[in-house]
Formats: sequence, C-alpha cells, structure tokens
Amino acid sequence: MKKIILSTALLFAIGFTAKAQEIKYGVKAGVNFATLTGDIPDDVKTRTGFHAGAVAEFKLTEEFSIQPELLYSQQGMKYDGIDADTGIKVKTTWKMDYLILPVVAKYYIIEGFSIEAGPQIGYRLGAKIKAEASGFGENEYDFKDDTKALDFGIIGGLAYDLPMGLFFQARYNAGITKINEGDDSVQNDVFQLSVGYKF
Repeated sequence: MKKIILSTALLFAIGFTAKAQEIKYGVKAGVNFATLTGDIPDDVKTRTGFHAGAVAEFKLTEEFSIQPELLYSQQGMKYDGIDADTGIKVKTTWKMDYLILPVVAKYYIIEGFSIEAGPQIGYRLGAKIKAEASGFGENEYDFKDDTKALDFGIIGGLAYDLPMGLFFQARYNAGITKINEGDDSVQNDVFQLSVGYKF
C-alpha cells in the first residue's frame, strides 16, 4: 500500500510538471495537535506529535499552484478514565502513525500569502495504545488489526512564503472516513503548524 501512495505522488508530479511555469521542491516539519472524533468519549485530550517530509510546488499561474506532499505524521489522542470494574485511574495514549499524501491547491491572495485546500490520503503505519494505571506501571498494546489501512481527509489552511525560500503553514486536517473496524465510527482530527524550506 505504501508503494501505491508513492506511485500516486509520482503521477501527480509528472502530470503537474508538464503544465507548471515554475517548480519548487522542499522539506517541511512541524507539530501535530491530534485527536479522534466520532463514537468516543467527549473528554478526550490531544496527542502532541510531529510531522516531517517532502513537498513540491507546481506554479501554474502567478496566483495559483498545486502542492503535493509526502509526510510522516504522528496522530491519535489521549484519554484519562476510571476502570469500571476496579475503580483504578488509567491514562491512555492512542498512538496512530501515518504516511500521508496531501495534495493542496494554493491561491495567493497577495505576494507570499496563500490559502490552501485539498484532499489527503493516509496509510496507517502503526496503531498502539499506551496505558498507565495507578500503582501498576505502564503497558503498550498493538491494535493495528482493529484499524483500517487507509484514511481519507480534507485539508484547509494558510501559508506564508518568504522570498528566501522559508515558509510557514497552519493547517487543519479533518478525517472523512472511519479509521476503525466494527460498527462504531471514529475519524482523525489534526491541527498542524509547520515550517519548511523550498529550493
């Protein structure tokens, strides 16, 4: 499945290269503030993680460009609860890590400042729950088999590019497909702050 995502990124690059007036390649990294939404408790907390990877911007006109990216992204959530049988307080961290391929359309409102939106596909690399119970230490459980391999989402955000190549992004990723097996429906929900450099 990772080969499919990489092949898709390559096809995007080939297609946009033929039409682009200007092409810039770069790297980016930043912080994730991730939660899960849907059929889960209301009082979940964010999992703070990071993302990092490569970007390419294909400038089609002065105001409009397409930017595919390929990133490693740490997602999931945190949840503190009380075990119903024992009354013991348990702190859990749901660690869901993805290889993601966002493809955003960028519209430059003024020089350097753009709004961006587009789809995203993600491939689940791992899914573990870290549980810490008072007086019992920590344990980690793999629940990869209970999750779906692919995740689809919609992106919206803002970006600012400096003339020297440095850029900044603020982006919201809303999952639109369920990430779990079974009857319940759970989606990814991630806010990202990024800094990068285009060559």
